[in-house]
Amino acid sequence: MSAPHQEFSGVAVTVDVVVLTIRDDQLQVLLVERGVEPFRGALALPGGFINDDEDAEPAARRELAEETALDGDSLYLEQLRTYAAPRRDPRGRVVTVAYLAIAPDLPVPVGGTDARAACWQPVWSVLARDVALAFDHLAIVEDAVDRARSKLEYTTLATAFCPEVFTMTELRRVYEVVWGVSIDARNFHRKVVNAEDFVVPTGERRVLETGRPAALYRRPGAVRTLFPPMLRGAFPPVLPSESVLPSESGA
Repeated sequence: MSAPHQEFSGVAVTVDVVVLTIRDDQLQVLLVERGVEPFRGALALPGGFINDDEDAEPAARRELAEETALDGDSLYLEQLRTYAAPRRDPRGRVVTVAYLAIAPDLPVPVGGTDARAACWQPVWSVLARDVALAFDHLAIVEDAVDRARSKLEYTTLATAFCPEVFTMTELRRVYEVVWGVSIDARNFHRKVVNAEDFVVPTGERRVLETGRPAALYRRPGAVRTLFPPMLRGAFPPVLPSESVLPSESGA
């Protein structure tokens, strides 16, 4: 556990992690309630100061474990960008290295160390500023969501939102939830199976309450470039009030 930094001189370096998952059919982000100043009691991204003997990515995984009890090693993790505005932290000159983390249907987090509590919040409520965040964490969440939405177009990142095995409908629902679009099932299935190394059929099927059993797939490995890309402009957007209901198919 890193020691609290109440005062420091020069430049300090922190990490902040934007953890995205799909829960209750919504894209949600992990937030913690700060237990220390500044912004004591406010919601913020999990993160903290990098120890003298560690690099940024191990620090991000450690902070996730300390503040939320989530296993950072089990998440997809990539560096988002560095934030270094001179007055982003009232304690002094603090540069933060932000990370984007993604995993399927993560459990309810548990607060720890300098976080009083941890919770999931729908991304739409954060982006709509219905939920106030400490520091410049709103801007970091905005950048992370933009990154995730963009990478769904040209990489296989969507599979990181899925469990180890999944149906085509579950994969399609990731795109619908993250992008806020309605996607034709047949068109989506054709695009996925025609893409190189996107998904791998397991040869098994899942019995559903209604309809034919659904074919199961798995990701072929690490996130990779998607060819041809899955362009979101090809799908019509839906209004927030509209419901996009998934319908399982036997394909």
